[in-house]
Amino acid sequence: MNKSYWLLALFVVAMACTSTKESKNQEDYGTPNEAASASEMSGPDIIAQGEALVKASDCKTCHHTVNKIIGPSHTDVAKKYEFTEANVKYLAEKIIKGGSGVWGEVVMTTHPDLSQADAEKMARYVLSLDGEKEH
Repeated sequence: MNKSYWLLALFVVAMACTSTKESKNQEDYGTPNEAASASEMSGPDIIAQGEALVKASDCKTCHHTVNKIIGPSHTDVAKKYEFTEANVKYLAEKIIKGGSGVWGEVVMTTHPDLSQADAEKMARYVLSLDGEKEH
């Protein structure tokens, strides 16, 4: 009986992680200016937009800002990866395509309805959480 409850709980968590939300309208968070410099793309507005996207997503099902849940905490991710354009693009790709093996064998779900621009904003927000690094 107890095993049935655990299986049900695992199923509910798995379903929550794989649910797709209605795609957010670009106007809600703005569209990055293609001519913007790297410093503008990591400025407070972009970071705030990334934070809003993370909070509105299903990220909190598996990640917490400072505590490990199913996946690593966002601050642990920020400590592992330097805040570079290459890492922003890498993490945005992981957010969209999912994956496993970097933080263990638990699979990170895909988010195919998320735009590259929004995924990059989310990655910038996460990478901004390492207060020991300058951006």
